[in-house]
Amino acid sequence: MKRIYAVGLLMLVGWLGGCGDETKPQQGNTPADTGKSYEWNLVTSWPKNFPGLGMGPERFAVLVDEMSAGRLKIKVYGAGELVPAFEVFDAVSQGTVQMGHSAAYYWKGKAPAAQFFTSVPFGLNAKEMNGWLTYGGGQQLWEEVYAPFGILPLPGGNSGVQMGGWFNKEINSLDDLKGLKMRLPGLGGEVLERLGGTPVTLPGRELFTALQTGTIDATEWVGPFNDLAFGLHKAAKYYYYPGWHEPGTTLEFLINKQAFEQLPGDLQAMVKVAAKAINQDMLDEYTTRHVEALDVLVNDNGVQLRAFPDEVLDRLREVSYEVIAEQSQKDPMMKKVHDAYRQYEQGVRRYHAIAEDAYTEARKPH
Repeated sequence: MKRIYAVGLLMLVGWLGGCGDETKPQQGNTPADTGKSYEWNLVTSWPKNFPGLGMGPERFAVLVDEMSAGRLKIKVYGAGELVPAFEVFDAVSQGTVQMGHSAAYYWKGKAPAAQFFTSVPFGLNAKEMNGWLTYGGGQQLWEEVYAPFGILPLPGGNSGVQMGGWFNKEINSLDDLKGLKMRLPGLGGEVLERLGGTPVTLPGRELFTALQTGTIDATEWVGPFNDLAFGLHKAAKYYYYPGWHEPGTTLEFLINKQAFEQLPGDLQAMVKVAAKAINQDMLDEYTTRHVEALDVLVNDNGVQLRAFPDEVLDRLREVSYEVIAEQSQKDPMMKKVHDAYRQYEQGVRRYHAIAEDAYTEARKPH
């Protein structure tokens, strides 16, 4: 934890000293009072202390406590302890709690544009998402989407490119997707449905039982680190890649805007910088833990690692662009976000073609 605390303090110094007007903390009506303390509750969509996803908000709470010298204490609740997993957004919006930690695509029924702030099929990866949100105008759009609900969103972690999921049968062609009942939220689920499958949204804690009992035929979750923790390898033997549906899954901190504005400016800054530190810390942890967990799954448990056939990926890509474009035409805010997202994506892909992608290709053994 000392490492995280040090990271947070260094980021705080750089952030406060070097950021432009667009990233300055929002100043509330309350003047700085180093003698006043605050107590917040934070609810999540994850099991309490779940590796990766669940530990992000726990570490955030510790970091804020350390940085504020105890002036802002945040108690973290896992899914179901105060509110169900998929009621985090409403709890924060209504002021039942001050904060939440979840994934934006769960709220597509309330705000369709929210889906762009988790992950888009065949879209931006983690590094690109961070760039778009921080310097490409994404954060301002995100705040605009959540403004009617009285919520301030902040990036709260990233799992990187996810896995394609666990299947009880092999996927050899597009026909194998027809009739497939799979836990697949967000835009990815819309794509599966277009190809004849049935998408299902379930909280993480229900996935193993649903897969084991045949309630669903397949499920995606995150990747080796979390999938091993849930024991999904005991319920399905085929593990497919890549995670076309979630190439850079951004988690979110949701903050009740009224509660945030009641904080003095220095505590507002600490909340924002702690979130930024945790956003990077989670990606760093997943990058490391996925490697270790995959070895355990394949070498110790005999999991059959499979790549989606090119035919399947090609069609998934085509349908993804069709579905996203069509849905964006149905909602003005979604269209606004979609257009901005695609513009940023085009630019970053042009650069990465001669940078990241070119390097990845160059370091392959020939």
